Amino acid sequence: MKVLKNYLYNAGYQILALIVPLITAPYISRVLHPAGVGYNAYTNSIIQYFVLMADLGIAMYGQREIAYVRDDPKKMSQTFWEIQCLKFFTTTITYFLFVIFLHVYDRYTVFLWIQSLNIIGAAFDVSWLYQGVEDFKRTVLRNTMVRLLSLALIFILIKNSSDVGKYIFIVGFSNLFGNLTLWPHLRKMLVPVKIKSLHVWHHLWPTIGLFIPQIATSVYLQLNKTMLGVMMGTKYSGFYQNSDTLVKMVLSLATALGTVMLPHMSAAFVKGDKEKMHQLLYKSFDMLSILAFAMTFGIAAISTNLAPFFYGKSFWPVGPAMMIESLVIILIAWSNTIGQQYLVPTNQVKKFGTSVVLGACFNFVTNFAFIDLWGLKGAMWATVASEAVVTGYQMWSVRKEIRFAEMFKNTFKYLVAGVVMFIPVYLMNIKLHTSVITLGLEVVIGIIIYIAMILLLKPTSLQTVFQMIKRKSH
Repeated sequence: MKVLKNYLYNAGYQILALIVPLITAPYISRVLHPAGVGYNAYTNSIIQYFVLMADLGIAMYGQREIAYVRDDPKKMSQTFWEIQCLKFFTTTITYFLFVIFLHVYDRYTVFLWIQSLNIIGAAFDVSWLYQGVEDFKRTVLRNTMVRLLSLALIFILIKNSSDVGKYIFIVGFSNLFGNLTLWPHLRKMLVPVKIKSLHVWHHLWPTIGLFIPQIATSVYLQLNKTMLGVMMGTKYSGFYQNSDTLVKMVLSLATALGTVMLPHMSAAFVKGDKEKMHQLLYKSFDMLSILAFAMTFGIAAISTNLAPFFYGKSFWPVGPAMMIESLVIILIAWSNTIGQQYLVPTNQVKKFGTSVVLGACFNFVTNFAFIDLWGLKGAMWATVASEAVVTGYQMWSVRKEIRFAEMFKNTFKYLVAGVVMFIPVYLMNIKLHTSVITLGLEVVIGIIIYIAMILLLKPTSLQTVFQMIKRKSH
């Protein structure tokens, strides 16, 4: 039950980072127009490279290291301060490099300066500590209050298309303030440590080992927006971001399980319990698959009219883009299970890193050709193909360690349920007049059909669900 509870908390935490732009997106899209949304998306795609450098793989590495020593307050406190001091150092160096960059790149300078709040915010992000000790509730509750504050500020202060800078500031400041709210509780979690006892630099190489796959991941997450902005104009960066926001919000409900499972897998690895690790992996993969297929076919079915209704008619290209991008939900759910829940906890970082580097390289190459041929849709297909490369390599790399027959035993049933759900919901979406009521009806009908098909096909995952419900009732 602890895993389920933490999953629900972490799903909330992951979705929280997207919930403000999601709620405000219809308003912002209409007030700032495609051009303003594009300025934000394009400059944010650039700043995310610097945020990544500031983090240096510390988020995933720190969570894993804290999970290793969480039963020893002294070791945990020392580990935290060693890793956090390293993060302060990398952020300082990164901001210095950002200043140099602005002396070379002279476009959208004001927006980039405001976006740099995200770099500062990265220095104070200690959510990895809370995740390592599986305290997801605190991060969710505290950040919820901050996000609600920023939500109010957006509706109060953003009034016309010239308020792009204000919008970027509100989002960046809320991120920084949200991270700072997690610091006061540290005095209750940590014990005093002597500065002389800290060994900061021995964490450097391990974080770099995780930094390489993270920077590769960022490349094919951010490069699409950057290249669209350069090759087609900044408004296409905005189209991509709006599609990505909705798809990743849905995806976060699935991938949240990866953050929850990492401490469990790390603890099992330290104890040498391989059988427990494999059972956790198979169960997690199966549960993620049943969610991912429902989400993929569900969002694809309603995307055509959802996007222009949600963002405004001028954002109609987002609909077809979302339909294509929805495929990454399944691919990322699978790679999240194998990569973050298995390769990272078992210290097989090289395999994890190689998979994302290959995906990033493939994305970089295909972006040139696909964007040139198909524009926004091309960027989406490049994203899907890159995720397929990542997932494919990870599966190949663990082929001798895990039983694929066990992992994929229910996948075909989920595929059938997803296709059966997709057809009637898609037909409703393109034939009915789009409104809140019809979209809500389509979602409800889709859920009912998918659940009915799952009950009819009877995958073994139903036993797991029923067991969880039974335990909760007791």
